[in-house]
Amino acid sequence: MSTRPFAAAPSTVAAAAPADADACCASQDACACTAAVTDGAPLPVLGTDVRVPLVTGGEVGYAALDYAASAPALRRVWEDVAAYAPYYGSVHRGAGYLSQLSTDLFETSRADVARFLGCRPDDEVVFTRSTTDSLNLLAAVLPAGTQVFVFETEHHAALLPWQQREGVRVTYLDAPRTPDAAVRTLERALADRERDGGPALVCVTGASNVTGELWPVRELADAAHAHGARIVLDAAQLAPHHPVDVAELDVDWIAFSGHKLYAPFGSGVLAGRTDWLREAEPYLAGGGASRTVARGADGEVAVEWHTSAARHEAGSPNVIGVYAIASACRALTEAGFDALVAREQRLIATVRAGLAEVPKVRVLSLFGDDAPRVGVISFVVDGWNSSHFAAALSAEYGIGVRDGLFCAHPLVRTLLDSEPNEPGECGAPEGAPGERSLNAIRVSFGAGTPDEHVERFVRAVRELVQQGAQWNYRTENGRCVPDRGVAAQAH
Repeated sequence: MSTRPFAAAPSTVAAAAPADADACCASQDACACTAAVTDGAPLPVLGTDVRVPLVTGGEVGYAALDYAASAPALRRVWEDVAAYAPYYGSVHRGAGYLSQLSTDLFETSRADVARFLGCRPDDEVVFTRSTTDSLNLLAAVLPAGTQVFVFETEHHAALLPWQQREGVRVTYLDAPRTPDAAVRTLERALADRERDGGPALVCVTGASNVTGELWPVRELADAAHAHGARIVLDAAQLAPHHPVDVAELDVDWIAFSGHKLYAPFGSGVLAGRTDWLREAEPYLAGGGASRTVARGADGEVAVEWHTSAARHEAGSPNVIGVYAIASACRALTEAGFDALVAREQRLIATVRAGLAEVPKVRVLSLFGDDAPRVGVISFVVDGWNSSHFAAALSAEYGIGVRDGLFCAHPLVRTLLDSEPNEPGECGAPEGAPGERSLNAIRVSFGAGTPDEHVERFVRAVRELVQQGAQWNYRTENGRCVPDRGVAAQAH
């Protein structure tokens, strides 16, 4: 295991760490998961040796193909966190050695994340809980009168925060069917906005969490800036799969989550320009955000807030989550995105070719088959409720995928050709013939996915479509689950 438990810290701090991370986690069951099957995966993750029971009997290695929801932890991340854990201390609060060490680790991690993102010298990295938290933070600091432009194709984390801010107007843009159409749509909307003036913000995804398709971020940034608007990039699905450079993309802010970047320890990032952040009231009021607090003669409490990132990081920081993100950033950088992207494109080709050969399967796409994409693919199967299909993949093949509307309801409704107000709850597998089921199946993978998991998925889809499920299923608490002890009749 790793012998660099404080890879980001100065040597004087690293010297205090144990010589081998095994000492930190030898008694923890989770460490057994680090002896995982890699099968071609360039970055080993935890959990690839976990075995799960099948309703048809026996066990199989679990195939985690739901990276777009939460990616498994990199083994490297787990080792770094386990090695640091005995040295955990309060951040920015104490004079003791462990507090000083933890503070150094926290701030060094901030610098590591800035390098990973290609931040400009005057950009600032603020640590949050997630992408959702990051975009809500940005929404909270918008100047009064800001007009926000957001495509209806966004994840709810990017679609919904803006309308919560009083004094902010939101313009929702229709789903474009090509990258060029996205740029033209934005340009028209911004041109109309210029008559009103005032600050403006564009929010756009880097890669769709439904289709995996890459968006023309640099072209959208150019359009935004040409019309005096700023732009924030939701990189939750982009950063784990593709190099991201804030300066090259010329975005004003970028947001992403650790749990999608192989660091599932409850932390996120908002990085970019400082002016709106420093001019606004703190996102949360409390210790850490305040520089000085005094009670005046009038009995009121006067507060001077920090002007650095600490202004919006009130409370005890999640140093474990922050260090995990920094560790993941270093691991991805060292592995090299060229190699990671090349391998992922091979896995994408395998899945898409396999699905194309199966009758009744329709892959969902906004920009078309030739659009560049990351390892996120959604599809529907004619004659199947998607919840039923996903349940069968899990129960009969040990494959974990996602079904539903993926927190992107307007986009999935568009891709499924439904009415905007049509109900989208997951339907029961025993629904009436012809009943409209508004949900889809999503398979997603990344740098830790073994080849065998992808191959098993393609085979399972083919067998389920051709032969049907081997088991009966029912709805329980809104989920499709195997009916205990009830095998399906032979086909």
